[in-house]
Amino acid sequence: MGFVENILINYRWVFVCLFLLPVSLFYNIWFYCRNLIVFKLSSAPTQHQKKLQFVQKQIIDWNNNGRVTKMCTARPGWQTMSFRRPLYKKHMTNIEVNLVDILEVDVQRRIVRVEPMVSMGQLTATLNPLGWTIPILPEIDDLTVGGLVMGTGIESSSHIYGLFQHICISYELVLCDGRIVKCSAENESDLYWSVPWSYGTLGILTAVEIKMIPAKQYIQLVYEPVFGIDNIVQKFSEASNNKQNEFVEVLIYSENEAVLMTGVQTDSLESDKLNSIGRWYKPWFFKYVQEKLKSNTITTEYIPLRAYYHRHTRSLFWELQDIIPFGNNLVFRILFGWLVPPKVSLLKLTQTKSTKKLYENNHIIQDMLVPVSQLKKSLQIFQDLVNVYPIWICPFILPYNPGMVHPKNQNQSELFVDIGLYGTPNVKTFNPRETTRNIERHVIDSDGFQMMYADTYMTREEFRMMFDHSLYDELRKKMNCEQAFPEVYDKVSKSARY
Repeated sequence: MGFVENILINYRWVFVCLFLLPVSLFYNIWFYCRNLIVFKLSSAPTQHQKKLQFVQKQIIDWNNNGRVTKMCTARPGWQTMSFRRPLYKKHMTNIEVNLVDILEVDVQRRIVRVEPMVSMGQLTATLNPLGWTIPILPEIDDLTVGGLVMGTGIESSSHIYGLFQHICISYELVLCDGRIVKCSAENESDLYWSVPWSYGTLGILTAVEIKMIPAKQYIQLVYEPVFGIDNIVQKFSEASNNKQNEFVEVLIYSENEAVLMTGVQTDSLESDKLNSIGRWYKPWFFKYVQEKLKSNTITTEYIPLRAYYHRHTRSLFWELQDIIPFGNNLVFRILFGWLVPPKVSLLKLTQTKSTKKLYENNHIIQDMLVPVSQLKKSLQIFQDLVNVYPIWICPFILPYNPGMVHPKNQNQSELFVDIGLYGTPNVKTFNPRETTRNIERHVIDSDGFQMMYADTYMTREEFRMMFDHSLYDELRKKMNCEQAFPEVYDKVSKSARY
């Protein structure tokens, strides 16, 4: 092992603190100013047409040149939020896209129209000062609209609104023959229902229209410590079925300890209960919530809306504690807290082969979506297989719609739960492949789904058992996508990533 590689593995925090944090800060400042200027000048709609024509031209050229290889976007793998990089891009025709702008805020229609690489941080920075927000706003700043559409997105309001795809009104795509299509539930409906979870295998996504709702200034958040797995499951189910709760989330800290959080938007507050958790000197949110277990009392706070939305960003849920172990220390927060977090893309870009291998063999990042009736069993199985804490659980309603993801019962919606496992397993039997295979088998048996950003070890047959390909296959054949784009499985399986 070379000197540089030894530093990157054993003293990665030094490299992150001295290099990645400052670079991330300057990039964020530049990108924020650039987006603000573009939005204020209203230049994005005009530029969008030029960018759209450029994507279209590349695809037409690909057709004229004989369709030698399949297509994918040229966005480098290190820029995505997934901790793995795609292998397939090396062997395909890469289509250049630069679709990073908010195009329109239509107050009359209550719609925001955006390009697919617009991030959640961009949306809150733009919409919240205008008095608007979107119904589902996933927590991490750098998550993009395109990733949340083509993969999926969930938030603590999803028990009311569903997954991110369910707040999207329309999608604009360039198809493999160069045609530009705008699809919705009323127009090109089969394509509209099939785009979510399709991972860019039906066309190149170029714009999305998303519902907006009025935004208030604060979230009134109630913290309730809960003890015992039966009590955790019961309290979580009751809160998730109570539509008076606009936000529901649980952080589980051990097999029998959790904190339930329920919230509503409000414009009024008790000033002595204001907690601006987004400030750089504040403790990491998951650490702050853990302290609520000690008091064992129900408490209420008021959190500024944008700070609530991005409550897990500064610590990347709890992943940053493995990179900067002292990151939640008071002295570090006061002196350097304004620099965190580092960009996930830069963390990936600076990984060596050794750090990748070390990470893969000693770490798990998975989001498993199962019916809420399977929550207790799932938590017990995951305890035995990985014993990772904290665990993030978040409810969502899953309506029946055509497409790849829907309840098995075609006649009604069903309440599901996202179980997020992020961290270092604390079991001696952990094996990345075999452990994940056991988790996947449980999720399939539970009629659930695995988020595709994570490592997927399923066979193609198992993948098709989990995800309904009937309409997807029909569309791919009808639109001649089989020669143009790989199947979803060929983009997300472990063999397609490194």
